[in-house]
Amino acid sequence: MIKRREFISAIGATSLIPATLFGAAPLIKPPRLRPGDKVGLVSPATAAFETEATKIWVDALESLGFEVVLGDNYYDRHGYFAGKDAARASDINRFFADPAIKMIFARGGWGAPRILPLLDYDLIRSNPKVLLGYSDATALITAVHVKTGLVTFHGPSPLNRFSAEHFRRVVMNGEYYTLSNPELITENTLVQTENRIQTIRSGKATGRILGGNLSLLTAITGSQYLPDWEGSILFIEDVDEAVYRIDRMMTELSLSGVLGKIRGFIFGRCTECDPSGGFGSLTMEEMLAEHVAPLGIPAFSGSMIGHIDEQFTIPLGIDVEMDADAGSIRMLEPGVT
Repeated sequence: MIKRREFISAIGATSLIPATLFGAAPLIKPPRLRPGDKVGLVSPATAAFETEATKIWVDALESLGFEVVLGDNYYDRHGYFAGKDAARASDINRFFADPAIKMIFARGGWGAPRILPLLDYDLIRSNPKVLLGYSDATALITAVHVKTGLVTFHGPSPLNRFSAEHFRRVVMNGEYYTLSNPELITENTLVQTENRIQTIRSGKATGRILGGNLSLLTAITGSQYLPDWEGSILFIEDVDEAVYRIDRMMTELSLSGVLGKIRGFIFGRCTECDPSGGFGSLTMEEMLAEHVAPLGIPAFSGSMIGHIDEQFTIPLGIDVEMDADAGSIRMLEPGVT
């Protein structure tokens, strides 16, 4: 299987050039979802090699009362991609143009950055709707947010009760509330052993929440598709990356000035990100502390964001208050109208 990081390392740039969204384009919130709405599924990245995973996503969305429509090119193949770049982009443009489609859910893999120049951002801005995804879709939801001002959503398809509950509260009910890991103390445990929070530096901070998959954020460095990070709360996550590679990407954020602009830092989960072999490897905890603690801003790790079964749904661009001691993210406004 071709690993995403092999492609990312081939195209990575060395500096972050911010876009001019904030202060220039107003924040646009999409209408909330309602039972009976049509939801479009798109593959902006890796081909859907097997159908069962898609059938499960369809069943989950239908269980919430939605009618699911697959993009015309959803099952296309062009090597490891779900069709050629223009075809993958056309599904997104078409769904934004279709007034019957109220939400677009984007699959991951690798490939979304390739289609960013092919999206019709004027069309998207004129037809706001929920755009949701994570992992490789970080590039897509970030670019659309930056280029249009549309609030987009970092989150999974609602495949379990936890994820479905947060999906429902955020994009269907339009709630704004506090995201915090649930307590999992059972009759057989004395303290919480799973979903624990680690405070890197104490304190609270308020700002626009932005972020997503670290590999994808650094993959589109030097482009027009990244936001102005000034005064933001940055959250990141990743999967299948050794500690030294996360270190390398954190160094890029530091050298490019991004870490110096943010007000708060949240590290979700890095799944299957064990230290590499050899003498004297840093742990993930040590490496993050070396990058983040000197910033003097509130920071914590362990939030339920990332390549895990149970995830939060986070609206990009809304104001939040983070509490590094409580390990919480309090939304100060809804992400939908």
